[in-house]
Amino acid sequence: MNVAGQHITALSILLFAVGAFFLTGVVVFVRQGIKSLAVVALIVAALALTAGVLRL
Repeated sequence: MNVAGQHITALSILLFAVGAFFLTGVVVFVRQGIKSLAVVALIVAALALTAGVLRL
């Protein structure tokens, strides 16, 4: 699929979705006061989003 002149694959979309999923986890963990899990989820989200961008 082409979006704005960039070829996007299903794997790229999946990696962005995983990143968004973990970002919502960060919000939930922060609201519950679990800071250590929020940091871990933020790191995993950053890695997933970076992998999605590099697949473009």
